[in-house]
Amino acid sequence: MHARPLHPDPTVAPPPQEHTRQTNGTPTLTGAASGTRRSGAAVPAVSVDYRVVREIGSQVAKQREELLKVRPGMDRASEEQRCLQWIAEAVALWSDAQAMTPPQDEALRRAVYDLLFRAGRLQPYLDDDRVEDILIQGPGEVWLDYGDGERRRVGPVADSEEELLELLRELARGSGHSERTISTASPTLALSLGDGSRLQAITGLGPMTYAVIRRHRISHADLDDLVRMGTLDTVLRDFLRAAVRAGKNLMIAGEQKAGKTTLLRALLREFDPHCRFATIQSEDELFAHATGYHTQVVSLVGRESNGEKDGSGRGAGEVTLLDLMHPALRMSLERIVVGEVRGPEIVAMMQALTNGSGGNLCTIHARRPDVVFDRIAELYALAQGTLSEQLAYRQIANGLDFVVFIDMTDETQIGGHRHRYVSHVLEVTGIGESGRPATNEVFSPGREWGELRAVPRMAPACIDDLRRAGFDSALLQQPYGAWTQPLSLTMGAGR
Repeated sequence: MHARPLHPDPTVAPPPQEHTRQTNGTPTLTGAASGTRRSGAAVPAVSVDYRVVREIGSQVAKQREELLKVRPGMDRASEEQRCLQWIAEAVALWSDAQAMTPPQDEALRRAVYDLLFRAGRLQPYLDDDRVEDILIQGPGEVWLDYGDGERRRVGPVADSEEELLELLRELARGSGHSERTISTASPTLALSLGDGSRLQAITGLGPMTYAVIRRHRISHADLDDLVRMGTLDTVLRDFLRAAVRAGKNLMIAGEQKAGKTTLLRALLREFDPHCRFATIQSEDELFAHATGYHTQVVSLVGRESNGEKDGSGRGAGEVTLLDLMHPALRMSLERIVVGEVRGPEIVAMMQALTNGSGGNLCTIHARRPDVVFDRIAELYALAQGTLSEQLAYRQIANGLDFVVFIDMTDETQIGGHRHRYVSHVLEVTGIGESGRPATNEVFSPGREWGELRAVPRMAPACIDDLRRAGFDSALLQQPYGAWTQPLSLTMGAGR
């Protein structure tokens, strides 16, 4: 990573704007609190006094509370519009007293709005589409990881541990996860924010509260977009497209941050728009129900317990992915998509793969393609002691058609960039002589000429099914695929 020095303040003010606007019926501050992601153009930094932000925010919150007592059925847009007026009035009074400049006025208005309606001091970072990860090491130390590998320290998001914890609790409430909280009694918090970002926080188990927000910068990519990004070539694009349309069960594997979820979202775009399918996730990272592309999405998200135990020792109110699987199977679904599995939910994932006519998708964390099956067996053993390795292998052979491995080469430490790409496609063909799943290596890296990305190696056993789905099998005869030259690296693959 290339670290930069401490940024003077997390709030970067846009050009001054003095009015509000209406967008799709929702009032927003023009430029300041519109929720429009900026591409990071250089603009002057404006310092905001967060004691003043909290003071004005408290004043407006009291006004809002009184308003809702009088008009309890008031819609959200009207409520925000009224609050924006009060924010503007309060900031104007403060500005007159302090002789503030228009950019300072705008920054203060935005900060108060973010405090009341959005993510507080975190919001500028969530609005920056270059940011990939927000790393919080207590209230005063915050780092941003950018998509190109740069890491930059910025200003604090809270003035104390308690203020940071309250910010995290407010994020949970605002994201519709009212049952999730964080405290010494409940030291971990995992949830999806309104924009699809994934938050994981830990408190009380170390010297400070830690949190990471993993942002999905590429949330609506399709396979053509991934070709343009260099994740795959047109040969592999056509292959994966045909595999999905032929109803094959696909598992996407790879390391953390390699791009598994991005590839999964792209594959969802290959479903017919009127296909009825369910997404089953611990936190919603696919948001297939909200893209407007599909019309029949059943989006199911697990629920954490409220901290208490029921008679069986299970967390009261908890709903696991396995719990969701059984009612989902009664929802007249054509396909099931299970988000990344990290524990006992592996059983739910394999049930999805072996259920019905196929065409199901899922993701799993694995360091290399050759350890995917052992990873599944390991999670089976963790899920329940009676679930054997042989059972895991048998279910893989019966339910899984292809493993698609996505890899990442990170050269940021040596002045390069992060490269994300599909490296392998393995076809599962049954149980081999050793009792492990047997595979065909359909795509793999062309290492003999310095290519780390997937190139064609052989036709799969199910090639006729893919031909019927529109795949031109002659494409698999191209040894270099559609790549015109090997992946350009700072340190070449052959060195």
